[in-house]
Amino acid sequence: MNPAPNLTPIASLIGTWTGPGRGEYPTIDPFDYTETITIEDIGKPFLVYRQRTRSAAGVPLHTESGFLRLPADGVVEFTLAQPTGHTELCEGVLEVGDGVVALRMSGVVTGTATAKSVEATERRYRLDGDSLRTDFAMAAVGVPMTHHLTSELGRV
Repeated sequence: MNPAPNLTPIASLIGTWTGPGRGEYPTIDPFDYTETITIEDIGKPFLVYRQRTRSAAGVPLHTESGFLRLPADGVVEFTLAQPTGHTELCEGVLEVGDGVVALRMSGVVTGTATAKSVEATERRYRLDGDSLRTDFAMAAVGVPMTHHLTSELGRV
């Protein structure tokens, strides 16, 4: 199946990616994890996204799922749901050139009454060949926007 024409700039993201990650935040101890991201084309003008992380011991840590859209040239939208009681709506820019696909987004977060306070997020994805780098920052629990997660993933 060929992706919808609007997805051509990010079609190289389709697949499964896995590799090591590192987390830190002022309110927690630093930690290592393994991340797996699956990006799937289902024949619609968006891609389906699933992410899971596990500790070094293999214990599940986090998961999220959502949809990646390109509503206009150079514009990317990302909608996510998380079992922590958060939904995240991200918007930003897509840059493609020299074999590199880069997505840079800012997110607005809504949470349930029992979810921890997360005010905003920043997400960056950079695909260079078969290497996908992710960077995530957040403003949460009274801490201003601060780096939280980085991973270096390879195509499976």
